Amino acid sequence: MKQLQKFNMLGAIYLALRYFITKNKGRTLRQKVFALLHPTATSGPLHRYIDHVIIAAVLVSVVSIILETVPEIHAIFGPEFKLLEWVTVAIFTLEYLGRVYSCCEREEYAHPIRGRLRYMVSVSALIDLLAVSPFYFDLLFHENVDLRFLRVFRLSRLLKLTRYTGTLNTLFKAVQREKRVLLASAFMMLLLVSLTASLGFELEHAAQPDKFESIPATMYWAVITLASVGYGDITPITPLGRAMTVVISLIGIGIFAIPAGLMASAFTDQLRIDRETFENEFRKAVADGRYSAHDRQALDAEAERLHLTPQDVNRIMERVRNEMRSVGHDVTEGLDPEVMLERYRQQISNLRSMAHGKSAEQINTLLTDESKSTAVERDIWQSLRQK
Repeated sequence: MKQLQKFNMLGAIYLALRYFITKNKGRTLRQKVFALLHPTATSGPLHRYIDHVIIAAVLVSVVSIILETVPEIHAIFGPEFKLLEWVTVAIFTLEYLGRVYSCCEREEYAHPIRGRLRYMVSVSALIDLLAVSPFYFDLLFHENVDLRFLRVFRLSRLLKLTRYTGTLNTLFKAVQREKRVLLASAFMMLLLVSLTASLGFELEHAAQPDKFESIPATMYWAVITLASVGYGDITPITPLGRAMTVVISLIGIGIFAIPAGLMASAFTDQLRIDRETFENEFRKAVADGRYSAHDRQALDAEAERLHLTPQDVNRIMERVRNEMRSVGHDVTEGLDPEVMLERYRQQISNLRSMAHGKSAEQINTLLTDESKSTAVERDIWQSLRQK
């Protein structure tokens, strides 16, 4: 079974590579590199396989960085950790160079020099650069400067995963929508922390001058008390101080829960809005008669970003088609010929299954009734039953 799975995987990669070569025949090297690293009409499955390789490299790299800090594990697998670092850095370096080289295919980075410089200072490019720079700095200057502190920046490779998921983008949109309410909540928390620290200082400074030495120092106690975590390293000992701590802890449960509830609600609403936008985009593409293979690929990429399953996508598309049919709109109008051919093949396959299924005889009896079928329908049915 393992050998069969391995063969299937290699076969899928071969088919993806052949599809990519066929679709990109005659295109420039820069266009081919861009198609490998970005979803385009000519990328095909090979683009997804490359994404999976990069994601796997990020996860393997981060896990090895964490495990090599354990002395017992590092003593056994030290050479393996070093080899993994070289391999993953090579993958990240090739990816970074490929993205910088091919970014000119985007309209905003079209200029060969200024465009690349603009891309290199973008957030995603800086994350890619930060993921590999500690390795090269340590490689070049380790003999003269102690750069061990840079190793922690290797964990920034986790940020590369934000490119392959739309969750963070949805979260940013949710924060942007609710920023006024979140700022008001933050102001309330800051005000409450300041008041709590001031009261704590006034009530406890005389009894514990070493712990409640000033209002800024007391803010640490105020924050952990309001957050209801209470580490116990700083606690009031006066009766009034303890009574205030009880009241403040109860208030903190409600105050600190407000931003969490707001973010959960805003995130859910934003996800619903994005999914409605996806449905509207599909409806508009069908209505405008421009639903081609490229449009389907773009919608599939958006569906993946929104974590929609294929069943969810098919359900949305079927609902939109039913709406179009109900108003007399031809859902096949303007479709890409390849898409129409694929639908035609699916319909023929379904009819052939009916012609050889359990209900074939009953359907055949109904079709022989000339009042219930046309001559063309009977001819098609007989041709399907003969094959």
